[in-house]
Amino acid sequence: MSGTDDVSTRVLTVPNLISFARLLLVPVFAVLLVRRQDLWAFAVLAVSGASDWLDGVLARRLGQVSRLGQLLDPAADRLFILVTIVALAWRGVVPWWLVVALVARDVVLALMLLVLARVGEPPLPVHLAGKAGTFALLYAFPLLLLATWQGALGTVATVLGWAFALWGVGLYWFSGVLYLEQARRVLRVRSRAA
Repeated sequence: MSGTDDVSTRVLTVPNLISFARLLLVPVFAVLLVRRQDLWAFAVLAVSGASDWLDGVLARRLGQVSRLGQLLDPAADRLFILVTIVALAWRGVVPWWLVVALVARDVVLALMLLVLARVGEPPLPVHLAGKAGTFALLYAFPLLLLATWQGALGTVATVLGWAFALWGVGLYWFSGVLYLEQARRVLRVRSRAA
């Protein structure tokens, strides 16, 4: 979101309702994956990815950018990524190192947010690299799920899925480094002012 958007404190907005619906889809998706109902899990994941894009577009077009939405949208993304990657690793679709790489980045940034909150600083604005990394990962997961299918579809999905996954992890960590650098600057300015 650009800095020129007016951020409201409204709770009941169309984009927030979409984000709430995405949060409700997380356990549905997890159950479908555990039960190996891959086609339905794929459909839920595709709907979630499309709604992630839609809520941002609607927030800007309808003038419904809200503080809750700015917190809810990335929270839904993180939760979907976490549940998906753990379920896919549990099923043996992806290796556990991928889980560690994604969770470690989120743990580092959660600690950074705690440090910022302790000194009264709000969460940092989202970087384009972070959005791109999340976008790549949300496209990688359905493709990696399709990669379990036999034949040409599975082969193509494997190549594309891993391409999106590796780019996603790289961008995810790149954005994490950007956030840490931004937090360091904020804390330095704050300490000089004190």
